[in-house]
Amino acid sequence: MSLFLCILLFFLHLNANAENNFCRMMGDPKYPLLSKDGDINIGAIFAVHSKETLPSFEFQQKPQLLSCSSVTLRDFRLAQIMIFAIEEINRNESLLPNVSIGYKIYDTCGSRLSSMSATMALLNGQEFAAGGKCYGQSPIHAIIGETESSATVILSRTTGPFKIPVISHSASCECLSNREDYPSFFRTIASDYHQGRALALLVKHVGWTWVGAVNSDNDYGNYGMAIFLNSAKKDGICVEYSVKFYRTESEKLQKVINTIKQGTAKVIVAFVSFIEMGLLIEQLSIHNITGLQIIGVEGWVASKNYITLNSFHVMKGSLGFALRKIYIEGFSDYVIKSFWDTAFPCSQQHEFLNMNMNSYQVELNCSRYQDLLVLRNYNEDVPEHRYSSHVYKAVYAVAYALHSIIKCEKQEVCEKALTIKPQQVVEALKKVNFTVKFGDNVWFDSTGAAVAQYEVVNWQQDSNGSFQFKSVGYYDASLPPDQRFVLNTKNIIWAGGQLEKPRSVCSESCPPGTRKAVQKGRPVCCYDCITCADGEISNETDSNNCQQCPGEYWSNTENTECVLKAVEFLSFTEVMGIVLVFFSLFGVGITLLVAILFYSKKDTPIVKANNSELSFLLLFSLTLCFLCSLTFIGRPTEWSCMLRHTAFGITFVLCISCVLGKTIVVLMAFKATLPGSNVMKWFGPAQQRLSVFAFTLIQVLICVLWLTISPPFPHKNMKLFKEKIILECSLGSTVGFWAVLGYIGLLALLCFILAFLARTLPDNFNEAKFITFSMLIFCAVWITFIPAYVSSPGKFTVAVEIFAILASSFGLLFCIFAPKCYIILFKPEQNTKQHLMGKTQNK
Repeated sequence: MSLFLCILLFFLHLNANAENNFCRMMGDPKYPLLSKDGDINIGAIFAVHSKETLPSFEFQQKPQLLSCSSVTLRDFRLAQIMIFAIEEINRNESLLPNVSIGYKIYDTCGSRLSSMSATMALLNGQEFAAGGKCYGQSPIHAIIGETESSATVILSRTTGPFKIPVISHSASCECLSNREDYPSFFRTIASDYHQGRALALLVKHVGWTWVGAVNSDNDYGNYGMAIFLNSAKKDGICVEYSVKFYRTESEKLQKVINTIKQGTAKVIVAFVSFIEMGLLIEQLSIHNITGLQIIGVEGWVASKNYITLNSFHVMKGSLGFALRKIYIEGFSDYVIKSFWDTAFPCSQQHEFLNMNMNSYQVELNCSRYQDLLVLRNYNEDVPEHRYSSHVYKAVYAVAYALHSIIKCEKQEVCEKALTIKPQQVVEALKKVNFTVKFGDNVWFDSTGAAVAQYEVVNWQQDSNGSFQFKSVGYYDASLPPDQRFVLNTKNIIWAGGQLEKPRSVCSESCPPGTRKAVQKGRPVCCYDCITCADGEISNETDSNNCQQCPGEYWSNTENTECVLKAVEFLSFTEVMGIVLVFFSLFGVGITLLVAILFYSKKDTPIVKANNSELSFLLLFSLTLCFLCSLTFIGRPTEWSCMLRHTAFGITFVLCISCVLGKTIVVLMAFKATLPGSNVMKWFGPAQQRLSVFAFTLIQVLICVLWLTISPPFPHKNMKLFKEKIILECSLGSTVGFWAVLGYIGLLALLCFILAFLARTLPDNFNEAKFITFSMLIFCAVWITFIPAYVSSPGKFTVAVEIFAILASSFGLLFCIFAPKCYIILFKPEQNTKQHLMGKTQNK
């Protein structure tokens, strides 16, 4: 603000002098580096030199002018192309005919102080009318420049109040797009808004997610880096560090170098100005920091100034966006001869040259041009110069704007006397639309910028050892979004001259079967790979989440795909199924052997005792009991589920009915031995058969009701185990199931009570004792069955049920028939009626 106030006071002073009708020069004027008068004059500001030597400010004598050194070849070429374009226009009979364009080119020496001084010189001029009267307006109609964005901001803010148009060839800072702050600013280069987004697009396209960021601490670097960081965040790119420095801050530069050395990112995005990049490359070479993939911007990435043997081993393989390389016909020859003969103010034959600047003579010491004279016969850099076309376009844009203002369209001669106001030039520049000789169409968008068109270049070294910037792609904002960016990775030489692109990630990719888990307090690109939980999968690399498998599916061992869950049921082929089948068939075999033995001894007293018909029926029912256990093994089906439960219920009731009949026979037989008893006629063989049939019929009716109302059915149980499906028989109606078991239990309890009452009856072979034991075992098995059945998981539920069937069946078989078989086989002498009744006879 203080600088702007000084400028304002200076102009107020000039206005006050103008009111007194005379002007006077205060101090030594700043003269242009190169100049030529014309009917219309264009100003320009370039940093032809990069170092400035300040005079003594002790105020003991008048301060001398600033001195500059160290030629910046790039900006010197820009001054040459500007003069080349102006001379070309002056020769053109269709563009501004009869009107000559002059120029005043000032050197800023890369200093903001000199830049401000040059700006004031352009605005004021050193020309006065007769009598010292001021002209009242700037002697120039437009200004070309500056090279850097920060300097252009100062230039545009200074010229803004006077509405003098500024056309920059390389100031790409997005901040200059604000038309409210910079209403008279134009540029033939695109805004960094596009370059910042293009950088993120390049990084994403190659597949890097972990980068470092370095930028110049000025408008160009700060605004450009902000755009890149914002775009990178949207594209999922993480920035390990973002550091910045300015050319005069050596301590900050060292901190930047230390940060790069300590960082893990192998890719560095350098949104750095031309001068800062030279300092950064120098430090990288000194510290021998190699193997980093540098991603650059148009400000430096295609500059041959940095290519030396010492720096190339650091920068080899660098990649970035550069302005398009355009050949301008005739310019290469011009910089060798025509420029030095016509535009340069000194010749090699004279040490001093007097220059006439309007109304006064100024003597210049040509020694200050000596460092430029060494470039007289050098033009090898011209083909690589990428800003020349932008200066060329800027000069032509001003010419076309002036052409429209002074009404040259339909006249061979333009109106020279027409007074041109700066605002007119600004408005005319907004409307220009023309095509230059090398084919580019020139026009300005609503922000005063040109269309973004970049070339992707790669730092490579030929087999003969020469360095080059090889084009490997492009970015063109004028094309549709899906066609704007093209990169040919096959032609790229990567960092350190490698053919394989470097990996730059915070964390290695998570393989399929895992998911990313962000590390606390770190960017999203830093993560741990967590294996998907059972039942979840991820079938792609770097998956953020695992997907749950649908109901009948489960994850494979690698958690990469969902496979059908294993279906589990008690199978005939597994060990447990084979064992149960063996015992079931073993029981059938034992029962058949007993039946055969009993049949062969059917006429013996021990077989005839207690109704041999019931014994054979009991053996038949036990055989069915053993066999019905087989229906519980195998894959459940609709028919097998109904069969297993009903067969179990009916066969066991038949079995218990037979045992109950035998128990009643024992009791009735005892009663029949009492004098005058006639009870056996009420429970003879017919009644025994009827009782067995009646008891069994009740169970049959219960089973029929169960099957009719809600029968058992096969069911896929997916709740018990997550990783497998238990194929089981659902009970359908639980009431029906427990009714079947309850009825069996009721008969067993009744049988146990009757047998218990008959256990003390006098007899050498009291069958009631053995029936009591058998019922005791039977009841014990089925009482323990209930909690075991409820708590057993999966196929073990079926196994428990089969075990209960087999255990109770073996209990009945051995307790009732084993003692008789023992007597038949080993004690035949006791198999007599006398022996069986001996105890009763003794008493």
